[in-house]
Amino acid sequence: MDIFEFVKLPHRFRWGGVGGDDCMTFPSTWAERSIGVDPAEDLRGTYRDRDGAEVIIARFGGLVPMMEHQLAQIGAKRVQQVQDGDIGLIRAMTAEAPTTAVEKEIGAVRFGPLWAAIHPGGVRAVKAEFIAAWRLPA
Repeated sequence: MDIFEFVKLPHRFRWGGVGGDDCMTFPSTWAERSIGVDPAEDLRGTYRDRDGAEVIIARFGGLVPMMEHQLAQIGAKRVQQVQDGDIGLIRAMTAEAPTTAVEKEIGAVRFGPLWAAIHPGGVRAVKAEFIAAWRLPA
């Protein structure tokens, strides 16, 4: 499966990554579909909301260390030059409420010149700066 096919699949936002994905399990689902290994398997279902996710992230010391730890376990390598299918931590605007947008750090997958990420409204492909990126093993 390539990233274009993955993005076209039906996706559902669900905190904790069970029965759907949140912004951090979405790239892990891509990894599972792409190489058959889920880097978030041990985290899925261990939280049910943003507060629970933030507790887990804090335990790792932040999003980059958490992603580095989880992705290293499946052999993903950090990269500076991104390509389609790379997993990244991006900085993008998200809607906190219907009239309020705030900048957040979000897990995403490189999709052409954009980054695909999941939001409560579904998958969105956005132009964004990446903070860190990893390439899945072949």
